[in-house]
Amino acid sequence: MNLGWALTLALSKRAGRTLMVDDMRSYRGVDLLVAGMHVAAMVEAKSSSARVGLLLPTTGAFGAVLYGVMLAGRTAVPLNYLLEQETLEYCIRDSGCDLVIASRKLVEHLGCEPRGARVVYLEDMDFRSVPVPRWPVCSGRDETAVVLYTSGTSGRPKGVMLTHGNLLSNVCQMRDHVGFGVDDRLLGVLPQFHSFGITVLTLLPMLRGCSVVYTARFNGARVAELIAKHGATVYIGIPSMFGGILASKSAKREQFASVRLAISGAEPLPGDIRDRFLERFGIPICEGYGLTETSPVTNVLLPEDNKFGTVGRSVPGVRYRVVDPETGRDLGVDEDGELRISGPNVMKGYLNLPEESAAAFDELGYFRTGDIGRIDPEGFVSITGRLKEMLIVGGENVFPREIEEVLNAHPAVHASGVVGREDPVRGEVPVGFVELEDGESVSDDVLVRWCRERLAGYKVPKHIEIVDALPRNPTGKVLRRELKKRLGEMAKA
Repeated sequence: MNLGWALTLALSKRAGRTLMVDDMRSYRGVDLLVAGMHVAAMVEAKSSSARVGLLLPTTGAFGAVLYGVMLAGRTAVPLNYLLEQETLEYCIRDSGCDLVIASRKLVEHLGCEPRGARVVYLEDMDFRSVPVPRWPVCSGRDETAVVLYTSGTSGRPKGVMLTHGNLLSNVCQMRDHVGFGVDDRLLGVLPQFHSFGITVLTLLPMLRGCSVVYTARFNGARVAELIAKHGATVYIGIPSMFGGILASKSAKREQFASVRLAISGAEPLPGDIRDRFLERFGIPICEGYGLTETSPVTNVLLPEDNKFGTVGRSVPGVRYRVVDPETGRDLGVDEDGELRISGPNVMKGYLNLPEESAAAFDELGYFRTGDIGRIDPEGFVSITGRLKEMLIVGGENVFPREIEEVLNAHPAVHASGVVGREDPVRGEVPVGFVELEDGESVSDDVLVRWCRERLAGYKVPKHIEIVDALPRNPTGKVLRRELKKRLGEMAKA
């Protein structure tokens, strides 16, 4: 079964049930069915390409358009509206889209209509008329359903091809592992061009029958209000969003009374944020793990596991190898190595990049994550760093995340990033960049002493630079490669 058929059956079964609520309106199953049929008819009339771009904010309308594109048998290409214009248009050209379905308000906010494809605005479509009934176009589980462009570590974004089978598998994996039921109500702030936003905050509610509340722009106080207003049972965010809720003075403990599960993903969760959130709101934040290439979820820690600091056990069907990155030798329990993943949710490959697609998998067919981690005797996975970001200091492996955890625990520090600087004696030495909390002040010498009291000598940053703001990607992850560039500029100066 492909997603077009699966969604048609699921939405028909829950035609009268409200599945999605956003800042403008609510969507029942029948509303999504009708809107999807209108979109499918428009796509067939205006597009001859196999792929269709989506340039939409976080709303229920995104789910309707995604369904419509799949109903027409096309591949959806959700576009990252936070990218600069040139890169956004590169994604349109690279994917071969001849049609982009967009929100006029969003495009007006961006200030420029994307070039390279015909743009059709949702606001210009008439969804009130009765559409011509239709069945989904038949396609196999191995056909590409969605192409998601990753920011990558360097160069142009890469289009990750996720099949109908990949996405259906991951929805089922999340359902079985986390236990999502029809009575669950999710709160979603993550953009739907993000893999988590598509799988867990869009497809899961449509297929499973639980509901989701969207808000297009993150605000800590607003999130707390929406959780209380709608009785949300699951909140999903990234670490900076949990930090934003903590920064809100108006957010109250009682507003989170309905929440049974809070999940953090996209980047490592600082222990300080986890501890403060639990103390203030009584909610343990559970880390998840995954990549765009894995549809995305491979692990979620459950509250009853009580293994905080790990990303939990893998979801059903996911298999791991932990490999020595130098020799390719499989490592044992509690040994740090590159994590490699196999499962029904692992991508088909990268669009238009056959060589990079082949290189992404090892000789046993496992996807090379590029993440360093370990698996304990009970199967709990810990992420300790990135393969390309690992430092070798005097022959010792040093992972930036460990140093960042120590820096972030200082009460004056809001966030940090650590990179390596070449050193004639030790090969590399760690250097820290620190963003302070509003109104706080601390010297770099004090922070170095703080680290020295808590880390082995070779892990202590050689220098700490205090900056106004750390460079981040659209999801809030600190970009170490940009810090590396800044380090080079400092050396030249």
